[in-house]
Amino acid sequence: MRPRAAAFLLFAAVAGGCSDSHSPKVTPTSQWSPNSPLTVVGELQVIKVIDGDTFEATIDGVKERVRLIGIDAPEIGECMSAEAAAALEALVRSGVQLVPDVSDRDQYGRLLRYVEAGDVFVNEELVRQGLALARDYPPDTARQTVLSSAQASAKQAGRGLWNPAACGPATAASVQISGINANPAGDDTKNLNEEWIEVTNTGTVNLDLTGWVIRDESASHRFAFPDGFMLDAGATVRLHTGCGEPSASDLYWCISGSAVWNNDGDTVFVLDVNGNIVVSRSYSS
Repeated sequence: MRPRAAAFLLFAAVAGGCSDSHSPKVTPTSQWSPNSPLTVVGELQVIKVIDGDTFEATIDGVKERVRLIGIDAPEIGECMSAEAAAALEALVRSGVQLVPDVSDRDQYGRLLRYVEAGDVFVNEELVRQGLALARDYPPDTARQTVLSSAQASAKQAGRGLWNPAACGPATAASVQISGINANPAGDDTKNLNEEWIEVTNTGTVNLDLTGWVIRDESASHRFAFPDGFMLDAGATVRLHTGCGEPSASDLYWCISGSAVWNNDGDTVFVLDVNGNIVVSRSYSS
């Protein structure tokens, strides 16, 4: 695993102020037009990058935490988290402008914003570099087409998280996500064992999945395979969201009270022991 991201401290002037000549040059890859005029919310100064999708700033002297809309960067301590935070630091160093969507704040009180640094759409640039995933956060989806296109480009080019060896030596294992049942009958929260995904070993040798992880697009849902779990060549294992007795063909996340897989669309990721994305599969309603 990569080292934990450090806290990045910076002091940025508002747009049009002084710039750091040593900042990496980032070339915009698309033209985008906001639905409303681009505005700076008061006098804004970035003071600290928290991680690859969150920073602290003072706005008219009031400290605020800003969460970039439509993306999800690796959590601190996860693969590429330090790189994502460093990239965000470089992008916002010379000042930013903020654009709202529908929601003003999230449940944690953070401002939800699209961020522009000069002519660079920061949210998109992080996704394009493969340092963050594009993720729908309804109702704040005005730029989601742009972000999804950036992710497709990063995935095709194998940039950042999409590099098979991004987090350490690439695995030679061959697996696929062979089934997804994201929307079981009735209330999902009362039928969690009928919400499941399936992973198949399509290779010719048995596979030790110790240290492998299944995750969704969110920052919180991670399932670690049990130590010593073997998936035989040609075999399939079904991971249920609810609780049950594990076996060679069925595993249980044992989450209660909420579902994992969004009914209207999500992405299943399978990560190897180093944290590399081995395979992913997206679905929509």
